[in-house]
Amino acid sequence: MMTNPLLGDWTQAHGAPPFDMIKDAHFGPAFDQAIAEKEAEIAAIAGQRGKATFANTIEALEQCGPLLRRVYGVFGCYQLSLSTPDIQAIARKVVPQLSRLEDGLYLNDAIWGRVDALYKQRDQLGLSPEEMTVLERYHTDFVRAGAALDPQQRAELSDINAELSTLQNSFSENLLADMNNFELVLDDESALAGLPEETQAAARQAAVAKGLDDKWIISLNRSSWTPFLTFADRRDLRQKVYDAYVNQGRNGNDHDNRKIVSEIAAQRARRAKLLGYPTHAHWVLDDRMAQTPEVVGEFLGDMWTRAQAAAEVDRTAMQDIADSEGGDFKLAAWDWWYYAEKLRQRECNFDNAEVAPYFELTRVRDGAFAVATRLWGLTFHARKNLPVYASGVEAFEVKEADGQHIGLLYLDWPARPGKRQGAWMAAPREQEILGGDVTPIITNTFNFADPTGPKPVLLSPDEVRTVFHEFGHGLHGLLSKVKFPRLSGTSVLSDFVEFPSQIMENWAFHPEVLANYARHIDTDEPIPVALCEKINKALIFNQGFRSTEFLAAAQMDMDWHLLETDTPQDTDEFEKDSLRRMGLMDEIAPRYRSTYFAHIFSGSSYSAGYYVYEWAAVLDADGFGAFEEKDLFDPALAKSLRDNVLSRGGTEHPMKLYTAFRGREPTPDALLKSRGFMDAAE
Repeated sequence: MMTNPLLGDWTQAHGAPPFDMIKDAHFGPAFDQAIAEKEAEIAAIAGQRGKATFANTIEALEQCGPLLRRVYGVFGCYQLSLSTPDIQAIARKVVPQLSRLEDGLYLNDAIWGRVDALYKQRDQLGLSPEEMTVLERYHTDFVRAGAALDPQQRAELSDINAELSTLQNSFSENLLADMNNFELVLDDESALAGLPEETQAAARQAAVAKGLDDKWIISLNRSSWTPFLTFADRRDLRQKVYDAYVNQGRNGNDHDNRKIVSEIAAQRARRAKLLGYPTHAHWVLDDRMAQTPEVVGEFLGDMWTRAQAAAEVDRTAMQDIADSEGGDFKLAAWDWWYYAEKLRQRECNFDNAEVAPYFELTRVRDGAFAVATRLWGLTFHARKNLPVYASGVEAFEVKEADGQHIGLLYLDWPARPGKRQGAWMAAPREQEILGGDVTPIITNTFNFADPTGPKPVLLSPDEVRTVFHEFGHGLHGLLSKVKFPRLSGTSVLSDFVEFPSQIMENWAFHPEVLANYARHIDTDEPIPVALCEKINKALIFNQGFRSTEFLAAAQMDMDWHLLETDTPQDTDEFEKDSLRRMGLMDEIAPRYRSTYFAHIFSGSSYSAGYYVYEWAAVLDADGFGAFEEKDLFDPALAKSLRDNVLSRGGTEHPMKLYTAFRGREPTPDALLKSRGFMDAAE
């Protein structure tokens, strides 16, 4: 390699990455150079002899490692969306190196001394509010990272961090491999009974791609297994797919995650004790809105009681349907989606086949764009000349109403081999002003089925909601207007980060919005008002199940991270005990079981924090209520949401940002009402 595009100047418009030039082999040398440069920059900050100042310490730290941020930001696109054996090998090498590098910063006595000295005299430094916040965040980061420990404890902590980084990476690799290992190959058309036409077509396309022209394949990608469990009439096949899904990472093969889960939990418990906390959960929540496990436990417990009561009502109704059809069996977990759909059709007069033609992917995308245009005047311009990292990725330039450039948005739609499950937002480049006017580069990634033949991709209502959700995260990154990278975009306390994404979901199915983007793919007719009403009624159906499966996963997350011992647990037994203590009904499994709970075991950002989605649901329901009270696109409210939340990143405490937008602190009433829980378990 004569040149490495990761290391050279990026000459594409607005500094877009040269994805068309980047090869897997470029990442290793790029990481080597980027890590070496950051090590030298850390050494230079530590080696200063003069008195610590905000500029030579905090601003210097903020400008440290620009090449590494660039390389790692692009690598994330490949690691999560285009994983190959070469990419995985690079990750296995680099992840522990990055852990050591971070420890080399936060456990550096000289730098810690400078940060601590500035913190102690912070009130005499004449700092702006944002400068004060970034100083306080750095001080908190150093303390939480173990800067105050003695040398022996620091060495132990560094070993723990390196081990955790390796374990978490292995968890992700195993999960991807185990997901890809399963295929239900169907060679009899009768096995497809009940499946929508588009699901059958996608299954046939998956088989053709494997050289099986006369068969169908159901996989563990959500766009495959979810419709299968929802519509397939064959109960035995539903059980096969369900069992494969809930046993990911626990199949006794080379990709089994049970030991890894146990070791991650043990190492986290060990680290928490070293840092002076009773458990990992106490350590995490000390720097969150919730603050303590007790607060989270009370919050989850109240919602749990209401959710289970609602789920029990639906279970009885679904059992009645099964009995009436001559089913001589007790409802099981692999039956829930199937009979919930039958119950939804009966109670909501809802048929997914009737609504799917109104949710063509590009129109849903444009519908989300149109909401941002009406709220804030944003415009979105396709940039087909910009290279992308994979087929099925679209690039857009985002501009203000006056034409000023805001940032770049990449939308990665299709499922593909080597792509992690789920949907997510990332920021290969974060907005900042400190190092010049740096505009953001944001990715929204999904896992939708590829189009079959000439037919466009049609989304389910849940998938439509996912588009708006991730777009909300994207807006949080795009509209950031802060000085410091440490406070940019989604760099907020984790139990606030889901608020901007979840409030955006509320616009997706409002009749006024649906009328603009939901048009029939064949007739171009706007969606009928009556069908809008059906959709919105159907969306709040089955809330007992949705909330119960989520809360069971959130409580299991807390149980793993309230361990006071660093003795590895038997993962199967620990999980059984956790579910038994909850009293979870047999017909519902947690949304994620331990061995495929990537939110909490493939990284640490959501560990002891999966509850944040429910926490943010209170905020988003309460916050959207302000628009419902005035107008869906009220200019003053839209400006307040942007000025006080979306543009502010982590520059203030989240509750201060929220109350500045809403005018008061949130209440759970709007959420409970929207889910039909207001009177549940009262």
